[in-house]
Amino acid sequence: MNSNGNNSIKVLLWVVGLAAAAVAVWQFSLFVMFRDSRGAFDAQGGGLNLWLALGAAAVACVCVCLGIFGRINKTEEFHITS
Repeated sequence: MNSNGNNSIKVLLWVVGLAAAAVAVWQFSLFVMFRDSRGAFDAQGGGLNLWLALGAAAVACVCVCLGIFGRINKTEEFHITS
């Protein structure tokens, strides 16, 4: 793959990863601050927000893994200390 294609994939990973991380934080805060119809905190509610937060966090983690391990050259070894 050429350099321009590599750069566009890196930019796409950054944009998707940062957006997914922002959505995860936002949805988790909605889950934590979920209130019932009386205005009291409801520990049982907001389940959809929790699942959306977990899904967005998983997408962000996948983008990070692809960003880290996608840079490794096929002829080089990946050293844990580098």
